[in-house]
Amino acid sequence: MRTKSLKKNKINVITLGCSKNVYDSEVLMGQLRASGKDVTHEAPEAEEGNIIVINTCGFIDNAKAESVNMILEYADKKERGLVDKVFVTGCLSERYRPDLEKEIPNVDQFFGTTELPQLLKALGADYKHELLGERLTTTPKNYAYLKISEGCDRPCSFCAIPLMRGKNVSQTIEKLVKEAEGLAKNGVKELILIAQDLTYYGLDLYKKRNLGELLEALVKVEGIEWIRLHYAFPTGFPMDVLEIMKREPKICNYIDIPLQHISDSILKSMRRGTTQEKTTKLLKDFREAVPGMAIRTTLIVGYPGETQEDFNILKDFVQEMKFDRMGCFAYSHEENTHAYLLEDDVPDTVKQERANEIMELQSQISWDLNQEKIGQTFKCIIDRKEGGHFVGRTEFDSPDVDNEVLIDASKHYVKTGEFVMIKIIEATEFDLYGQPV
Repeated sequence: MRTKSLKKNKINVITLGCSKNVYDSEVLMGQLRASGKDVTHEAPEAEEGNIIVINTCGFIDNAKAESVNMILEYADKKERGLVDKVFVTGCLSERYRPDLEKEIPNVDQFFGTTELPQLLKALGADYKHELLGERLTTTPKNYAYLKISEGCDRPCSFCAIPLMRGKNVSQTIEKLVKEAEGLAKNGVKELILIAQDLTYYGLDLYKKRNLGELLEALVKVEGIEWIRLHYAFPTGFPMDVLEIMKREPKICNYIDIPLQHISDSILKSMRRGTTQEKTTKLLKDFREAVPGMAIRTTLIVGYPGETQEDFNILKDFVQEMKFDRMGCFAYSHEENTHAYLLEDDVPDTVKQERANEIMELQSQISWDLNQEKIGQTFKCIIDRKEGGHFVGRTEFDSPDVDNEVLIDASKHYVKTGEFVMIKIIEATEFDLYGQPV
């Protein structure tokens, strides 16, 4: 057993899972930095520090496995004397803490999703209330996530998020505007609004769906040029948001609206509170209100009881709707959810085949839509330089999940973090190639 190292403590934060976790890690790091701590995010091994904080995801099987593997990796590094302490926080820790404590005793402490002050104390830092909205961003300097609410009140049968994140709690408009102003001062030009459910924003605070009013306040923040909407639930969508999107150039003509399925029997079992007819009308209303808007969705295949007929209905819908962007997931049978009471009766191989089939359909749709962009010019934000290309995005694309615009760095120079007008000269199903004009 070695003695504790005498080197100065350095805290390395590792983030797994979704953008909500990225945001939480940034808040944690901002607090640590304010307490004078040496903190880094996902540093390479040579510089990774001696205290590790792993912010975990516990959403579906693959994500849980990734989180557990990461914890085991660092528990082993601690055993071998390569790091001094390992702390675990986030959704997996919230959901399975007693099991994790028993199975991986080498971790110093586990914390839930609402225990930031306790985690900071364990790291020798104080929780500073006055640091409202201040954080150490980990994204490229030109964009940042803005979490407008936490938790979810929806009863979806397949989803474990309310178990890990609790009920919906909205942030006030004043606090979010202040946070956006701070980000803009640091050079952020694009805000990506995230929540478990944007549609629900404000119901707890203002007794009405108040996303529209929040957007009206955020567009006034100087320095912010793009505002992007992620994770809007289809039921009860506040339609005034579309009028603001059309009127306000700062709000990207883009929406991420996870539909999950379209067969009425599956939607009912999923407890989504909508039907195929209502959903189809909603999407048509979107496209009429904001012509040319990009719609991203996610779908789940292999949900309990999904028949070939249900799947065919979903395929026809995908073909008809021609979504600009899409993700498709095989259903994961999660304990303590309503759907866990149902028999997980679609074989894993069938789930995977169906997911592949949907993504193949989408790949063709994406190819066709991208070919139409050749010859057009778009305002793009340049995120980074990678290999021989500068990598940017149009307003119709979110970072990490959507299309990218690639500019040949051997022929053209563009400045990262800036907006540039780019003419599209070539396109594949998931990337556009362009040159500055």
